[in-house]
Amino acid sequence: MITRELIDPKSIAVVGGSKDITKPGGKVLKNIIDGKYKGDLFVVNPKEDEVQGIKSYRDPNDLPKTELAIIAIAAKFTPHTIKLLTEEKGTKAIIILSAGFSEESEAGKKIEDQIVAQCNKNNCALIGPNCTGVLTPNYHGVFTLPIPKLETKGVSLISGSGATACFIMESGIRSGLSFSNVFSVGNSAQMGIEEIVKFMDETYDPETSSDVKLLYIENISKPQMLLKHSASLIRKGCRIAAIKAGASEAGSRAASSHTGALASSDVAVDALFRKAGILRCYSREQLTAVGSVFLHQKLTGKNIAVISHAGGPAVMLTDSLEKGGLKVPHLEGPAADELLEQLFPGSSVANPIDFLATGTAEQLGTIIDQVNNKFVEIDAMVVIFGTPGLTEISDVYKVLDQKMKESPKPIYPVLPSVTTAATEINEFVSEGHSYFSDEVVLGSSLAQVYNTPAPAPSEYELPDLDIDCIGGIMEQADNGYLPPEKVQQILDAAGIGRTKEIVVDKKENALSFARNEGYPLVMKVVGPVHKSDVGGVVLNVNDEETVSAEFDRLMKIRDTHAVLMYPMVFGTEVFIGAKQEDKFGHLVLAGLGGIFVEILKDVNVRLAPLTKAEALDMIQKLKGYGIIKGARKQEPVNEDLFADAITRIAALVTVAPEIFEMDLNPLLGTKDSLIAVDARIRIEK
Repeated sequence: MITRELIDPKSIAVVGGSKDITKPGGKVLKNIIDGKYKGDLFVVNPKEDEVQGIKSYRDPNDLPKTELAIIAIAAKFTPHTIKLLTEEKGTKAIIILSAGFSEESEAGKKIEDQIVAQCNKNNCALIGPNCTGVLTPNYHGVFTLPIPKLETKGVSLISGSGATACFIMESGIRSGLSFSNVFSVGNSAQMGIEEIVKFMDETYDPETSSDVKLLYIENISKPQMLLKHSASLIRKGCRIAAIKAGASEAGSRAASSHTGALASSDVAVDALFRKAGILRCYSREQLTAVGSVFLHQKLTGKNIAVISHAGGPAVMLTDSLEKGGLKVPHLEGPAADELLEQLFPGSSVANPIDFLATGTAEQLGTIIDQVNNKFVEIDAMVVIFGTPGLTEISDVYKVLDQKMKESPKPIYPVLPSVTTAATEINEFVSEGHSYFSDEVVLGSSLAQVYNTPAPAPSEYELPDLDIDCIGGIMEQADNGYLPPEKVQQILDAAGIGRTKEIVVDKKENALSFARNEGYPLVMKVVGPVHKSDVGGVVLNVNDEETVSAEFDRLMKIRDTHAVLMYPMVFGTEVFIGAKQEDKFGHLVLAGLGGIFVEILKDVNVRLAPLTKAEALDMIQKLKGYGIIKGARKQEPVNEDLFADAITRIAALVTVAPEIFEMDLNPLLGTKDSLIAVDARIRIEK
């Protein structure tokens, strides 16, 4: 839990404070002093009576009561010190900068566990160990640089890596980002990123809290907590972007199903972020660019006016915006003609609006006013303005500053001349603005922000399932794959349409089924995992002679113990799968089916449970969606039935968490029906 003493301490003790500012204990003390901390400040140093002008206590027992302690001593000395602080000095918040804990050795892990137990016992918040510290507007409790401009409405940065937090701040400061607070959680012994997001949600005040959260995550240990509180913050009006590092770590595991092969741990991260409404980034520059977009007025429509005095950047920006699904619509008519008359000959207002290298500050103001007042179809503007260094352009940036403060439509500034116009850009930033130095980075970031979905609902109404039947089967099932007859019962209980099937191990039963059901039939081996690979699937069986011959052949295939038979039905092959992902819950997958699952891997993944709207979004965002709609006059798949089946599978794995993996591959879809013709369910209790 985060305490008031961690955020706004009235007294701070730096244990291990030093005169040497190249050491963490010395630099953190200097940063606190330089930050003009207003509370009582103490130092503990066994060799000094005064450190950097601050009274130092040689014996920690002599230390006055202190609300926050920042620890910069060797790991082996920390348990005794923290016991003293929490039990005798009233300390309710501790930041451990020191390394040498769980990140280093098993012995260090034991010390770390001892410290956590001591803090928990005394209701004390612990950040770290092995972290760079905490920055708030109240104190600079870090031993690193830079120290950004801290404002209550700036960006909240929470990082699993102290060095990465510093580099993100470097990038953000350069582009004019201000910060509200910065948390480096280090080993996350007591509290990690999830707990800090939870605290920010539970204490959120729209008047005083930061509305932008940037996260750098190396490990998601409590995904449900992150999901719940991130989504809650976004519903309250916040916006969150995150880097999740480690995307290439071996989510590769021996998979016995199509679903297992497609559903890696990184896919689970994508699914969680989508459900929460978190925008995923993959670099520091991308994260800070998105953060800057977040701090500007919100984009509410797709139509962008590109305003530039240089043709090349305008073209590149237009390409970037259009690639991301935004529009740079052609402008024409009386309003465009009127604007063109007020610009120099050779200018263009078709959009991009190019007012030439000779364009003036006054002309820029006129263009912005005209876009605001006359071009109602335009939702936002991007202004690109740099300089070759021939003249000062402070007048242009002053107009841009004024227009951004009063414009009803968002204006995103691209200021590329970071060297030749450094003075003018710094003046612009000092007025409270952030900017973009690269138009393509802005274009892609703007599209990402616009296209990030809102959080999924916090409450779900599950479709009707026969929960008693499902529960009974789960209770009796052993670990491993369910037999086909039990799979059929599960599908029936979940409301999934299926073919009439039979599993036979005697030829006379196969022939009897064929006589009763008619032709054509499908025959498949029961036993081998990948039936097609071993020649274990026979389609278009049209007579008794073929039934007899194929039964004999199939039963000779290795690992086969029976044959599955069902009437052959026709339609477009689609796929639904589900897989349990440790701590995340169940992933649900949907896409094109049959062999195309493996070849194209065109699937979308979400976290269960799902609404009908989420399921439809999964379908409509498939690359092969055109096939589902009915390409080249082929019969379409009924999207409502497909989406209903997806929500039913999501509900099934929600009420039956014992299902570890399942495949419905394929389902055959037509405009009137959706039928499961093959299904596998694996149980892990």
